[in-house]
This record gives sequence, structure tokens and C-alpha cells, in this order.
Amino acid sequence: MSEVDVTAARSHPTGVAELDRVLGGGLVPGAVVLLAGEPGVGKSTLLLEVAARSATSGARVLVVTGEESTAQVRLRAGRTGAVHPELWIAAETDLEALLTHVDEVRPQLLVVDSIQTITTATTEGAAGGVTQVREVTAALIRAAKALNMATVIVGHVTKDGTVAGPRLLEHLVDVVLHFEGERHSSLRLVRASKNRFGPSDEVGCFEMGDGGIRGVADPSGLFLSRWHDGGPMDGVAGTCVTVAVEGRRPLVAEVQALVASSAAAVPRRAVSGLDSARVAMILAVVERRGRIQLGKADVYAATVGGVRLAEPAADLSIALAAISSVEDRPIPGNLIAVGEVGLAGEVRSVGAVRRRLTAASRLGFRWALVPPDAGPAPEGMTTIEVSDLTQAMRHMYGTSE
Repeated sequence: MSEVDVTAARSHPTGVAELDRVLGGGLVPGAVVLLAGEPGVGKSTLLLEVAARSATSGARVLVVTGEESTAQVRLRAGRTGAVHPELWIAAETDLEALLTHVDEVRPQLLVVDSIQTITTATTEGAAGGVTQVREVTAALIRAAKALNMATVIVGHVTKDGTVAGPRLLEHLVDVVLHFEGERHSSLRLVRASKNRFGPSDEVGCFEMGDGGIRGVADPSGLFLSRWHDGGPMDGVAGTCVTVAVEGRRPLVAEVQALVASSAAAVPRRAVSGLDSARVAMILAVVERRGRIQLGKADVYAATVGGVRLAEPAADLSIALAAISSVEDRPIPGNLIAVGEVGLAGEVRSVGAVRRRLTAASRLGFRWALVPPDAGPAPEGMTTIEVSDLTQAMRHMYGTSE
């Protein structure tokens, strides 16, 4: 083992810093990366930018498109500035023709957009079918390993990830990236769910615009609705700010809740950007432990800016936002809440509290409700340790009085 040369397996930066963060430094020669996402979210635009940056750094890049003509891709490349002499392009849907282009160009980076459009005559089935997708992917993996060629495969998915989507291929490839974003929002997130060469919990932030896609190194303020001149504004009833951690990056995000009386026999529960089952559990804890009546009310909960909060550290902010909406009394705008809420109403500790508070302090937040034993607060911030939901309710307005 000690005699194996590891230089061939070292990553090379793509030139897109946010993507390199998710990949763990860049693309490894011979690695096969699957970029999954819904149609129209911006996968092709992102990979065209990656291809152009890689070509600029001296690598030979081949982009094979099965969904557009070469003229269409050239128009988009001209609009986003992704044109380079070492950036090659071919429009093919046949696997054998694709491999012929690879033999002729000998690229260091191959981009296939998308895997559902490529077929091979050696296997039966229609394009995009399970058999075709699996066989085409296996052939591309063999070529990538044999030529030591980094390969990025685009895969479309439905909302549930079925119908020969990327979940079929996750065990075959080296890296699986998920490209997320709402079409009505300019924010895009890239998450790694599998990475043999780096961390599998990182997230990259991008912004989609008329000139293409660009990385957002500091997303501070993107997930806050009441943010002006670099600082938080006065709060509004039904809103509470928390800090999530994606990989090693803290994201300050706002949770909103609206509680309204319901005329229906079964009250409505609508959630956006949050886990619906977890929100339902937190509402039950608020009603039972906090003695806040929610059983006959419609409850709507959402995040700001299209960010998705899945970790338990956002529990306390969800609970306080719902309570604030019921009481129609705003939580101070300079306060954040971090903590997991248990079924007994206790507030449990979460990881990386110091990092979360430091990020919030840098944005101008001065008070924080945190679990017990959270450690010292960063300079300029005061922490209030709460052991259960009732304590948090007593302190949620205290910083303004």
C-alpha cells in the first residue's frame, strides 16, 4: 500500500470555487460525477461554466449534448462568456459515436448532458429506460477509468427521484451531487450526498442571472426577509431567525409561521423549506408543553429565500415563530434561536454552536437563545441558556424590554 503513487488521484480545481468546495477541492482524474436535478434548474449552465473554466486553466474539455444542438449551446456559451479554443462540443445521442469523439479528442474532462438521452445499440429499450441508462453509464465509467478522464454526467429526476433517475446510478459513480433550486428564485444549491474523494455534507451556493450562474461565497442575508444596510431590522410577528450548518458553512436563515383560525373540520398544515413531519411534531409539543392552542387553527410554515432546513437545530425557531404568530407579538429582530426540541419539551444541545453564533454575530445579531452548556458567546453577543420550551417562551421577548 505504501508504494502506491497517489499523485494521479489528487483533485484539480474546476475554477468554480463553490463547486470545488462541495467536491472537496476539485475533480479527480478518472472520477465519475453524477449531477442530479430537475429539468430546467440550471445544470447545463453550471457545467458549461465549469467546462469553460477548466479549459481556461489548460485542460482539454469535451461537452457532449444530447438535448440541444451545437448551435444552441454555442449561443448560450457566448451569452455567458464560456467560449474557449480548448472547449470541444458534440451533439450525439449514440454511445458508440460518443466514445469515438472521446478517442479523437482525448479530453481531460468529459461532460455528458444528459444520460437519459444517450442510447446504445447493444442493449434493448428506449432512451432513458432503466436498462439503457445503466448500460450507458457503465460504459462511460469504463472509459473514464481507462483514460484517467474526469467525467460529469447529468441526470434528470422527477420530484420523487424515480423513473430511471439518478438513484439508479448512485452506487455506480464516485460522486453524487444534487442541484436544487426553485424556478422562481435565483438561488441554487449544490449538495453532495456521496463523495469518495471528500466530504459528503458540503453545500455550494449559486445565483442564477441573465449572464449565467455565479458562486455566492458569502450567502449572508439571502435567507432573511428583514435585512437592510448590513443588519437585521425589527421583527415581525411569526418570524424567528436561526443558524443552520451545511457541512462546515453556517447559514443564517429565517423561519416564518402563520397561525390562522380554520373553518374546516381538519385544519390545514402547509410547509415549505422544512420537513413537514418534524413541523407537525413541534406544533404538537408547542400545544401540549407550551399550552398554546393550535388544534383548530391552520398553520403555515416556511423558510425565506428557498433554503431548506432539515437539521434539528431549527426546531426552537419553528416553535417560537408559531408562538409569536399566535400571540401576534414580534420577536426582537436582533435575536436568534438555536436548539433541538424534544417531545418532553426539553431543548437539546446541537453541534457547532460557537460557529453558529459567530456567524450570527457578524451579521449584527446580539442575543441568542441556546441549549444548556452551549459554551461562551462570541464577542458582541449575549446568550440565554434555556433548558425547555417554557423557559424559551419566557425569554423570547426579554431582549426588547
